[in-house]
Amino acid sequence: MTEPRLLIVSNRLPVTVRTDRGELSVAPSAGGLATGLRGPHTKSDGLWIGWPGDVSHLDDAQRGSLDEKLEAMRAVPLYLEPEEVTRYYEGYSNGVLWPLFHYMVDRIPLVSTDWEVYQHVNQRFADLTVARYRPGDTIWVQDYQLMLVPGMIRERLPSATIGFFLHIPFPSSEAFRILPRREEILTGLLGADLIGFHTFSYLDQFARSMMRILGLDVEVDRLRYAGRNVRLGVFPMGIDAAHFSQVATSPELATEADAIRQRAAPCRILLGVDRMDYTKGLTRRLLAYERLLARSPELHGKVRLVQVAVPSRTEVDAYVTLKTQVDELVGKINGEYGTIDWTPIHYLYRSIPESQLIALYRAADVMLVTPVRDGLNLVAKEFIASRVDDDGVLILSELAGAASELGEALRVNPYDIDATAGAMAQALALAPEERRIRMSALRRRIMTHDVHRWVSLFLGTLERSATQREPAGARESPAEQIDAVVTSLRAAPSLLLLLDYDGTLVPFAATPPQAAPDEALLALLRDLARRPATRVHVVSGRPHQDLERWLGALPIGLHAEHGLWSRLTPDADWHRNIDPQTQWKDHVRPIVEQFVSSTPGSLIEEKVASLAWHYRMADPGFGASQAKELRLHLGALLSNQPLEILQGHKVVEIRMHGVNKGAIVPLVLSPEPSDEAILALGDDQTDEDLFAALPPSAVAIHVGPSDSRAPHRIPDPAAVRRLLQRLLS
Repeated sequence: MTEPRLLIVSNRLPVTVRTDRGELSVAPSAGGLATGLRGPHTKSDGLWIGWPGDVSHLDDAQRGSLDEKLEAMRAVPLYLEPEEVTRYYEGYSNGVLWPLFHYMVDRIPLVSTDWEVYQHVNQRFADLTVARYRPGDTIWVQDYQLMLVPGMIRERLPSATIGFFLHIPFPSSEAFRILPRREEILTGLLGADLIGFHTFSYLDQFARSMMRILGLDVEVDRLRYAGRNVRLGVFPMGIDAAHFSQVATSPELATEADAIRQRAAPCRILLGVDRMDYTKGLTRRLLAYERLLARSPELHGKVRLVQVAVPSRTEVDAYVTLKTQVDELVGKINGEYGTIDWTPIHYLYRSIPESQLIALYRAADVMLVTPVRDGLNLVAKEFIASRVDDDGVLILSELAGAASELGEALRVNPYDIDATAGAMAQALALAPEERRIRMSALRRRIMTHDVHRWVSLFLGTLERSATQREPAGARESPAEQIDAVVTSLRAAPSLLLLLDYDGTLVPFAATPPQAAPDEALLALLRDLARRPATRVHVVSGRPHQDLERWLGALPIGLHAEHGLWSRLTPDADWHRNIDPQTQWKDHVRPIVEQFVSSTPGSLIEEKVASLAWHYRMADPGFGASQAKELRLHLGALLSNQPLEILQGHKVVEIRMHGVNKGAIVPLVLSPEPSDEAILALGDDQTDEDLFAALPPSAVAIHVGPSDSRAPHRIPDPAAVRRLLQRLLS
């Protein structure tokens, strides 16, 4: 038997493909993700699936050589056409998702036509992953370019272990709901067993989008979707801290750092290292530095900002405009404050080798990491890991994900130019002992919570999540199992159908009156009632007036208010099965009415033996919170009363004990022993009473993803109607 492998799925393969005078070379890429996953990838004999970069210039022989080299590295290439890259990667991933997730809503194009290509490329990634999958493998999908892939894989591999990690922020539900394809993105992510985020705030915002957009309740770090438990987790990514520390300790690098400081003397060095991206806050940082120079003439000639800006997306208009703005600001500040002997800003628009970067980290007095929004920011961690001297000060934007971990940094709001300038002055004035205390605490955290620990924590949580994916009986029944049930029921000499209404025969509606039956349902129930030796009973929580108005003309039995009222035959009158007490309503009704008043969009429904508070049209988050508050309040008030409080789908119902759907089973069963087959269908907690009262030979089928004692399960009302239609064939 083959050992399970780790299949990593990312937009880019961790390789760099080069040609030199016709000779092809493929080298592993440096970087936190590649470094962290190299061990599990190698140890499990796993595969890394992704785009190898633009290889359109390669001839057939070079393409064949590339395939061989990638196979030896256990890398599986997905070759993308130039138009696919332009539209899937630049057009949708970076043109729509990137600015939206970073709250740059004004940068989203007015019209985007690239969704179909994003969807198509995600499907290609999913298909290639499925083709390489072996039972037992773990699949780990990376980042915002592939947010549909988990759901696409889940459709093909229902039992696979699938994880997803988002490396950028997840925005607030108010921002995310701007996205026209928001539902597809969310349901795509929900194909995973575990969805990971850098910070709790991103997890919380994702959970709120689940609630507000899909109507799903999240229990702190997990939710139920399509019969599965989906876990949410916080896993701040680390770096290869030991590597940075080791390089920084080398004598050669220490000498280089000393040389940088001597060349800058008498200036103290403020350092910025960023991609040229509008999320990094470069223009605001330059304005804050300008404000520092304006406020503090005594610093002229004694401080220098070294700004490294790594070129990024140089063909995109927004990035070209940003570079122009940065160039102009640097020129303006140097022109206004510079002298023959002093240049305030030393500006490098290029990438620099790692050793030179670490030397800059070691030489800097102050590190500026001030993005206006950032998923985490590994530069801050690289700086800390490189400070083997326990010196240096980190100024960190509170809008970077790393701010939740690095509390000893000087944190700033990058939109507050004055405060950022003040933080620069404070950092330069910190006493050596305070610098040492802050940096040593940061280093202990970074060295412990490195990229290897990040990978280990995520994969360990994913493994546990997969084993807890589905509680017993929660998975949708296999088609062959339902086929067998239908065959058995059709062969029975007689048949009794006990059918719930809301959530079973019809989908849930925003208000109770909107759930009236459609013509197709009325025709289906009429045909079932005409089927030879077949009795049909609808068992609902609805008031009997609703059932009479909607279904009264049909030749079927009707049972209302969870079994309080029954009309056993079409020509019979409605009668109460018990005579409930109702005095309790006078005490409970004012409380429920108060919740109606304080929860816009909610309403109260009064029945003979119960009161129901519906909040399907209320704000999802507030409605769920108010429902919990109502249950707690009534639970304490009614603890000694013969009442029960039920939580349904966006409804809280208070009813008398003894009034439940199970009470109607003795009324409808044949009084004599019979070979009549029984089928009961229901979707919520009230139907569990019905299932519990059935004789052992009966067939119970639960509708939807929630837990149930029923041995069979189908997904939704549409599946119910298909099943009932098959009984007529």
